[in-house]
Amino acid sequence: MLKIQEIREIIKLIDQSNIDEFTYENEGSKIKMKKHAAQTVVSTQVAAPALQAAPQQAQASQAPAQQAQTPAAETKQETAAPKQEDANLHKITSPMVGTFYASPSPDQAAYVQEGDKVGENSVVCIVEAMKLFNEIEAEVKGEIVEVLVDNGQLVEYGQPLFLVKTV
Repeated sequence: MLKIQEIREIIKLIDQSNIDEFTYENEGSKIKMKKHAAQTVVSTQVAAPALQAAPQQAQASQAPAQQAQTPAAETKQETAAPKQEDANLHKITSPMVGTFYASPSPDQAAYVQEGDKVGENSVVCIVEAMKLFNEIEAEVKGEIVEVLVDNGQLVEYGQPLFLVKTV
């Protein structure tokens, strides 16, 4: 099975390429990634042992059409733009594709809310990917200005999660 860092690298490569769909099977595990206009979908499942990597690359004649279809970077920037007037705002982004959780468990309070002070090592949320719960740290000292995602929401690699006013 691939390590989470290897999966992140594959996601980056697929995101930067013209590949629309990618499937990887090895030792009974299967990873399948599909890119649609403004999102990348990653699914994992256990399958019969087989080794196959079958990326489908777009032909050069289809490249202009794909570029018109994929305004993903523009869409991500537009969603975080409203409160970004202040130069001191830092974006805490998701280091992976997964599910955003604001608290350690459903019956506990959120790690942080708008107005809370955070330090560099303060845990601000959890992103769950493939049954692994990854604590995300603020990495800056400041105050949470805005929470950009909802609890339980699927997040993409590099998607802004919080805006922090640095001190």
